[in-house]
Amino acid sequence: MLTFAVYVQDHPGVLNRVASLFRRRALNIESLTVGHTDRPGVSRMTIVVDAPEASRSRIEANLYKLIEVDRIESIAIGNAVYRDLALIKVSASQATRGEVMQLVHVFRARVVDVAPESLVVEITGTEDKIDGLLDVLRPYGVLEMVRTGRVAMTRGTVGSDPSDVVESIATEEVSQPDVSYSV
Repeated sequence: MLTFAVYVQDHPGVLNRVASLFRRRALNIESLTVGHTDRPGVSRMTIVVDAPEASRSRIEANLYKLIEVDRIESIAIGNAVYRDLALIKVSASQATRGEVMQLVHVFRARVVDVAPESLVVEITGTEDKIDGLLDVLRPYGVLEMVRTGRVAMTRGTVGSDPSDVVESIATEEVSQPDVSYSV
């Protein structure tokens, strides 16, 4: 899996153009999250793609060909913090509510809504952590669930300066003269 943070201009149709780029190349997007950044008019897409590591440079080069793309961070697994968010509605009668709340506490999740026959649980963490909580809640009856998909951020100051990213891509292109980039 490859993860990219793509900073784009907030214009109508940008999401469609980025998704179409992957569709045209027959690449499956595993996860796509989009949100505003600290800069007005700029959104950040975190895209997780099921593609071989060898295609990382080509994907970056093709993304840069889109006019609305300002900057791309290629996020390596060992050098980043990854998180997912999930909301899980679980059946919880008065008899089982205490047990469910203890399980939620063990996973450092929070109960965000209580109804007579159910609880809504919010959990943030890795995919494995969320899957683990789901596994222990299934016997009680998971009524509904929604997940955000992966968001990621590089550790430290890596990738924080846009000129570093552009410079590293230019260096890659020079060092790989036999690679052809096309849209």
